Order: sequence, then structure tokens, then C-alpha cells
Amino acid sequence: MNLKYALTGVAIVVASQVSYAQYSGDAYRFSQTQTGATSRIKAIGGASTAVGGDLSSVSGNPAGIGFFTKSELSITPEYNNSNVQSNYFGQNSNSTNNHVNLNNASVVFYNRLSTPRGRDKTKGWLSFNLGASYNRTNNFYRTETYAGTNPSSSIANSYAQYANIDNAANGGAGITDGTLQAWAYNQSLIDFYNTPNRFQSNVVSATNQANSSVTSGGQSEFSLAGGANYSNKLYLGFGIGITSLRYNTSRTFNETGTASILINNVATNSGYNSQYYQDQSSIGTGFNAKVGFIYKPVEAVRIGASFTTPTWMTISDNYAEALQTLYAQDPPAYLNSTGNQPYLTTYNLRTPLKASGGVAVFIGKYGFISGDVEYVDYKGMKLSSGDYDASQDNFDLARLYKSTVNARIGAEAKLEDFFIRGGFNYQGNPEVGIGSPVKTSSAGIGYRFGKYYIDATYQYVMHNTTVYPYELDPAYNTVLSPGANLKNTYNNAFLTLGMRF
Repeated sequence: MNLKYALTGVAIVVASQVSYAQYSGDAYRFSQTQTGATSRIKAIGGASTAVGGDLSSVSGNPAGIGFFTKSELSITPEYNNSNVQSNYFGQNSNSTNNHVNLNNASVVFYNRLSTPRGRDKTKGWLSFNLGASYNRTNNFYRTETYAGTNPSSSIANSYAQYANIDNAANGGAGITDGTLQAWAYNQSLIDFYNTPNRFQSNVVSATNQANSSVTSGGQSEFSLAGGANYSNKLYLGFGIGITSLRYNTSRTFNETGTASILINNVATNSGYNSQYYQDQSSIGTGFNAKVGFIYKPVEAVRIGASFTTPTWMTISDNYAEALQTLYAQDPPAYLNSTGNQPYLTTYNLRTPLKASGGVAVFIGKYGFISGDVEYVDYKGMKLSSGDYDASQDNFDLARLYKSTVNARIGAEAKLEDFFIRGGFNYQGNPEVGIGSPVKTSSAGIGYRFGKYYIDATYQYVMHNTTVYPYELDPAYNTVLSPGANLKNTYNNAFLTLGMRF
């Protein structure tokens, strides 16, 4: 792996103020998938492990497919609005993004099993149904901005840090040509000082810093599943998922301030404006498997559980960067050479396994209440690659993330052909020391007319995060990495159109 790439990946997403490797952040990002679902299940907070009989079962608990007594299909488009409110050194910023996607498209084919003549047709294996679905499991569309005056550090401090690491790795022979730290040195943002015999930043003032990033893409899964019904009491299911990934991000970090540079061998304070650009593109494919059951001890109660294996993915990453600095005094400008960019890397990712259990209580023909608990093993994330040594990434994954427990609750009320629904979803925070849980509130309505139906759901999602534009290791710096506090809110709407046949 190119040394520059390993060092500068920190600026894409920094997960720790101590150390960070490029792909551990991406591994976490690509592991935060959600189960694709119809508007009905979205409205009840996703609490569907024990419900059954909904097309979401194809990608959720496949045992639920066994409840179908007719074939059915549906399509669910979605509207997503993301809003990011940031605070960076006391200065507030706001950014929004709007996008329309296909969240779910599903079909289930009912297949009644034949029974011998004279046998009770409500006993034994009654049906084996097959289902297929497309699901959008992760959405990367997002715009993020923050800006403020940093009184204590410059991004040049991180360049100097990288230069000292590089110089030590080279046995004191200097820094590697074509690296970010070499660009910063050539552009006079850093220099080698005989006292204290190390590279240091040339910035001598507080700095005005602004970060802007735009991401796009998403993750999706094509699911195939089968579900069986035994005596209308026990339902078993199995499924496989074929996943795909597309992730793109462009980031610009701008900094202005005053630096002490040599002009005609004289140290001169000069104003500067420096921009650091990054572009990353990742694509990948993978697969997983699911198994589940639902049991009815009595007609009004359903108990369910499902297990989803890790998703095993292969990801190809394309990365490029540039550094440009303009000074108020001679020399007027520096522009980096991009060298042998872009940098191409292929790696394998194992995402967390998931296990969930739930109970649903049906109140006659008037509706139901459902609750789920889910365990997600973020400690099980793992990277491997033939292009670079992933040991540091895996160390960071084990150190920076923890397994979590999620909880979901929801209810549906039936008023003849009309339905009213509501739910709440709590996702535990797997990040150690930063971040917050993700809380989702949802409400929806539905209407059935003949063999057709329509459902609509509104979803409000909120969580807080802290991001760091660059990393400062305490071994090389006396100040901490600067952090921007982000309040993330999402307003999502889903519409499902379906029919039975």
C-alpha cells in the first residue's frame, strides 16, 4: 500500500484522535446496513421479526414467507431529505441533500403442498412459498460542511507529523517523493528544523478552516428466500442475499492563515491560502445468508427469531488527492504533481453478523403490537487484502468499535379497510468514546381495496456524530485533533403499491 495513501486516508473519516487507518472507517460505514422493507414495516419501526405475512420477510425473517396464502408483489419508492447542522469552534453551519430512490421491490409466489386424500389439510407441511426482492440497505447521499477559526492548530501540523513518521521509516534519509508530506514541504507549509531535529509546521497564526464534502451512492441487496408452513403453528425460512456497493465522495479542506517562509533566505511572514482535495470511489459485491422461524403457541401470539450471517464482500477502491497553496508574497503559488494517481486497492470485508428475536401479539381483527431485540456483532468486522497489510486496520476495528443491541417496537390498528401504524427504532452506538445512538420515529397509514393496497410512511431519524478533519498524534503534537460536532437529521417518506394475485 502506498505510504501516502495509508497516512492521508485519515482525512476522509477520522475515527480516533490517536491513530487511524484508511479502511477501518470504510469497513464501519459499509457495515451499517438496514433491512429493506415495505412502508408497512417501516411504519412499525421495523419490528417485524415475529409478524410474518409481509413482503419484507423476503429480506428480513424468511420464515414470514410461510404465512402467505396468495401470491403477492409490491414496489416501494422513497424520498430522503438529510440535514446536517455542524458546530466547529463555535461557528454553526447547515447543509441539506434531497434524493429519490427505490427502497424495495418484492414478490412472493404461493405454493400449496398436496396432502393425501382423507388427511387433515390443516396438519403437516401445508405450503412452501418462494420470494425475491430488491432492497436498498444503505444510503450515502449527503452533503456536509463546517467552518471556523482554529486558534491552536493547522492541518500543516498533521503534514509535519506524517513527514516525521516517513523520515523515521526511511532511517532519517528524508521524506518520500510524491507523498502528501513531500508536497507540503515543497509548498513551504512545513520545514525541517535542526532544533528540535524534526519537521514542524511553518504556520504562525490562528487559522480559518472550512471543510466541504459531498457523498453519493448506496448499498443494495437482491434477496431470494423460501418459507414453509407446518400446521399453521411453525414457520421456517431460509434465504440468501447478493449485495452490491457504490460509494463516491469528494472533499475539499480549505485553510487560510500566516506562515513563516523563506524568501531570498530571509524568514518572512506571509498570508497563505491552502486547499487539500480528496476523491474516493468504491465499488463492491458480496453475499450473505439468513435463517429464521416463527412459532404460534396460541393463535394470538407469535414468537420469532432470525440469524443473518456476516456479508462477505470484495471491494475495489480508487483514490486521488491534491494539495495547492497560494501565498500573498513571492513565490506566488505552488501546485502539486499528482504523480501515479489514482491509487487502486482491492480488499475483502467481513461485516457483522446479526441475530434478532421478537414477539407479536395480535388483538383479534383489530391489529397487533410487535417488539424486536437485535444483536449486531461489530466486533466481528474484519479486513484482508493482497494489496496492503490490513493488520493495523483490524487492530483499529477491534479497538474503536463494540457490539450493540438494537430495539424496535411498533403497532398496527385496523379500521375495516384502513390501517394506522406507528413505531420507534433504537440503534445502539457501536463507536467507542464518540457518536450517539440512532433514534427513528415513524408513522404511517394504509388502505386495502380488493386485491390492491397502498401504504404510506413518514420516518424521522436523528443522531449526533463528531468528525475530525485531520489527526494530530499526541506523540508529535501538544494539542488535540480538532473536532466538528454534527447533528444529523433525516426526513424520509415511503410509498408502497401492492397487489395480490
